[in-house]
Amino acid sequence: MNKKEQAKKTTIQLIKYGIIGVSNTLITLLVFYIVNTLCGLGYAIANTLGYVLGVVNSFVWNRTWVFKAHHSLLREAGLFLLGFGLCFALQMGVSYWLLSTAIADVELSWLPMKNSGENIVMCISMVVYTLANYIYNRFITFK
Repeated sequence: MNKKEQAKKTTIQLIKYGIIGVSNTLITLLVFYIVNTLCGLGYAIANTLGYVLGVVNSFVWNRTWVFKAHHSLLREAGLFLLGFGLCFALQMGVSYWLLSTAIADVELSWLPMKNSGENIVMCISMVVYTLANYIYNRFITFK
């Protein structure tokens, strides 16, 4: 495959990954909102539950549609979970760092939620997670 074809394939793959990423983000944010805002549970619990449901969605769609993998399901699931763990740890580190800043104290009265600062932190740290996770899955899990 020449460079132009490879670039096109990578671009299409990245667009598909982005679509799956949007669905994962919506799942994660919805679960986070329900668990944190409506149920009143803490940031770490809400964040973890959101990511667990998002990662299941992500693995299924990335394996079958984005990367079209045909290797060992157990091997890919193991690598995917390892990548999730590494990227989630990075995301939580960024979250806790941001939570220690003034961003965590921001309250936006026009948003229908309490803890809007935590929700802003969640969105920012999700960008870090998504980029790191794409790189990991592209070059390790589904190479």
